[in-house]
Amino acid sequence: MTTTINDIKIIDFPVIEDARGNLAFVQHGSLPYDFKRVYYLYDVPGGAERGGHAHIDQQQILIALSGSFDVILDDGKQKKTYTLNRPSKGLHVVKGLWRELQNFSSGAVCLVIAQDVYDEADYIREYEDFVKWKNV
Repeated sequence: MTTTINDIKIIDFPVIEDARGNLAFVQHGSLPYDFKRVYYLYDVPGGAERGGHAHIDQQQILIALSGSFDVILDDGKQKKTYTLNRPSKGLHVVKGLWRELQNFSSGAVCLVIAQDVYDEADYIREYEDFVKWKNV
């Protein structure tokens, strides 16, 4: 299956609103895939970028738990930028897309819900290799 920018979706997580603070949650069956790994990025220095790779088979959901950042997605033909700044919304990044994370606000925290465990063989780390792979 060839994936494109058009396959990207924003997921709205259930929220329980309360005067003491809101609670958003993710539970089994609420994502388009079963997940095996959760990790987060934090203390990203001003001007620093994260990502800069594509996954061959793995899907991920990115959530701005705190602050904001931009996610630039590229399918080899077109690019689209998403600004994440709401902890109740997740960006579903399908497999086969190049991603870059930029413009982290001070105190930003990016939660990633990954479909599978870490596997270096699933990564394409050079953009030129990604473009060749997409055009095969």
